[in-house]
Amino acid sequence: MDNLQKYKSTDKMIDLISDNYSLLQVMSRFGLSLGFGDKTVKEVCELNGVDCRTFLIVVNFMAEGFSRLDGDKDDISIPALIDYLRQAHIYFLDFSLPAIRRKLIEAIDCSQDDVAFLILKFFDEYTREVRKHMDYEEKTVFKYVDSLIKGVAPKNYQISTFSKHHDQVGEKLTELKNIIIKYCPAKANENLLNAALFDIYACEAGLESHCKVEDYIFVPAILNLERRIRENEK
Repeated sequence: MDNLQKYKSTDKMIDLISDNYSLLQVMSRFGLSLGFGDKTVKEVCELNGVDCRTFLIVVNFMAEGFSRLDGDKDDISIPALIDYLRQAHIYFLDFSLPAIRRKLIEAIDCSQDDVAFLILKFFDEYTREVRKHMDYEEKTVFKYVDSLIKGVAPKNYQISTFSKHHDQVGEKLTELKNIIIKYCPAKANENLLNAALFDIYACEAGLESHCKVEDYIFVPAILNLERRIRENEK
């Protein structure tokens, strides 16, 4: 691991969270629960059966503003990274997006206002697009990677296909935000609508960071695994 990394295995986990509370979601997606006392990052990971090197690579990548990647591709546990990405999908599809929709419904009356109806309709279309994107990852990309982990490289797919067609889904929330900000229904509950808008911004940032982890950590690690397997097949 890079000696310049911000967070190390010997740091106390509570210090990471105190320093950057956004890392709570990274912890959750790696299956690390709260209640770890004064244990170090390494101790918490070991107690939960999580690969510490992979956890730190993701944490430091985010902490550095996605500008540099600590460690080597060979340090990454691909199964641990896949679990992390799958848990992120569950978070967005089963928790974050449904919670935003509930707040929007509480804040605006879709039955009496065309703009309110448009906001909810646009949000539902966006959610379907995110679900379609993540379903593709689950059913095609992760299934392909599962084969690679077993030492088999299917001939009908390669990770560069995913890399080339990987949409930055977070960016597509811009139009929805603009509709809410510019054309907010007059009878809207402003506190609830502002809370929903805040959550939309947070969701957008979360989806962007999710895509960057896939593009800059996941894809290079799979390219490396793919290359090793194909070389062994020669």
